[in-house]
Amino acid sequence: MMLEINNLKVAFRNQSGPATEVVHGISLALDKGQTLGIVGESGSGKSVLSLATIGLLPKTATATGEILFNGEDLLKCSEKQLCRLRGSKIGMIFQEPMTALNPAMKVGTQIAEGLRLHKAISASEAQAEALRLLDMVQIPEAKRRINSYPHEMSGGQRQRVGIAIALALKPDLLIADEPTTALDVTVQAEILDILDDLVTELGIALILISHDLGVIARIADRTLVMYRGDEMEQGETERVLRQPGHDYTRKLLSALPRRARAGFLSDRPGDGA
Repeated sequence: MMLEINNLKVAFRNQSGPATEVVHGISLALDKGQTLGIVGESGSGKSVLSLATIGLLPKTATATGEILFNGEDLLKCSEKQLCRLRGSKIGMIFQEPMTALNPAMKVGTQIAEGLRLHKAISASEAQAEALRLLDMVQIPEAKRRINSYPHEMSGGQRQRVGIAIALALKPDLLIADEPTTALDVTVQAEILDILDDLVTELGIALILISHDLGVIARIADRTLVMYRGDEMEQGETERVLRQPGHDYTRKLLSALPRRARAGFLSDRPGDGA
């Protein structure tokens, strides 16, 4: 397995009183070419879990357990070791790309900057690779858009740039934290299709985090349902959707619009036409 998380617990120190544990013993496994969906409402601990995986927890947080990435325990790595892994082996896509992109720098330059920082390539080679990446994530008129600033692009285009940056160094694992929350339904579907295609074509592993079970249902092979730091259930996505074993999962399913559920729940007992 490329990624194995065993009994991960995350706690935040308080100025007074005992530390507050927000992730309570989560375990999971993920291999290349697979997508794991992590779903839960705000405060469920899913984003904290992702930050622990990439080594970006704040200094007030303490993580215990194991996060094995290609056999190496990330919780025992130094900050220098983690910096080498981020980008080159583990990429991150954030919820709102405007906060992750530099507003004063052209998007092509931002992609090329990371390439030149980690690889011994020329400026022209990095720019050519940036253009290839923009084509890969289906930016319209990529040759023109490569010279655009983030504010000149739509939300969906900015998110595509964020994906391109995360893919630039060809990571083995991609973590997408609520990548479609601020997008309309049509653009949301396009972004999810791009991520799904990348998993298939590049053979990477993807962790997709969302509060929306419908988003997870679209591309995840396995699903982990979290609530207040606990695992409610975990398993093959189709099983979780069709035969949820926990009341909380059933609550998430019932919150989906009927039309959104129809595609993958049409034959559930009692669902009706």
